[in-house]
Amino acid sequence: MANIVIIEDTPANLELMCYLLGVFGHQIQTATDGDEGLELVRSTVPELIICDVHLPKVDGYEVARALKSDPRLSTIPLLAVTALAMVGDREKGLKAGFDGYLYKPIEPQTFVAEVERYLNVDRRGAFSQPQLPGETQPADVIEARRGKILVVDDLMVNLELLSDMLKPLGYQVASAQTAAEAYALACREIPDLILSDLHMPGEDGITLLRRIKSNAEFATVPFVFISSTVQGEKERDAALRYGGTCFLMRPIEPAVLLAEIAAILEKQDG
Repeated sequence: MANIVIIEDTPANLELMCYLLGVFGHQIQTATDGDEGLELVRSTVPELIICDVHLPKVDGYEVARALKSDPRLSTIPLLAVTALAMVGDREKGLKAGFDGYLYKPIEPQTFVAEVERYLNVDRRGAFSQPQLPGETQPADVIEARRGKILVVDDLMVNLELLSDMLKPLGYQVASAQTAAEAYALACREIPDLILSDLHMPGEDGITLLRRIKSNAEFATVPFVFISSTVQGEKERDAALRYGGTCFLMRPIEPAVLLAEIAAILEKQDG
């Protein structure tokens, strides 16, 4: 895994890039303007830099020129990220010193692979190492490729983030925004694990859990809560009392969540 600096002033883009790279084990540091970004790179000397072209204070072109003129930093791969693709922009960026281009909107399924092309093989993420002929994958990756996960959350952004994190690792993911929709999907195809928010309009997560556990077909399906709005220990206790497998709190590190899921599925198969 690598140390990566991201210089980006749009919060949604910054969050998504950090999230995706973090899933693959990379260590991320961030800055939101060109001055701050230059200071961060000079103090940390990362292994790769992702820099928005249009930044406040000092724009990406100036950042690139400053970095490439510094012998200590000039060999660090520097990737431009931009939503604007005017004629001549790419040539201008390469002339300023960028080594490659990433385009917005970011595609979660391909973003990490595009970034890791600029890293040495031994610095790429744990789940993106090339597999040699006859080589076996780690057990947790094999389990992941067999797992069908039903994700339940009333916020589309949470569903998208979880799906973007799980699918690249081989999990099959179904998504639902309501308890009723989730139950219908579960009846259609029994999942290997349910990952559900607690507070949702209409039926909440505990109501869904009780409904799931009252159906003998789902008796052994692990039910994991993930929530950032728990109002005391009573809700956590109720979730576990009615058959919840575990209760996770946001914010949670992607690696921690993936480890929990892999451990639960491994125990389930055992």
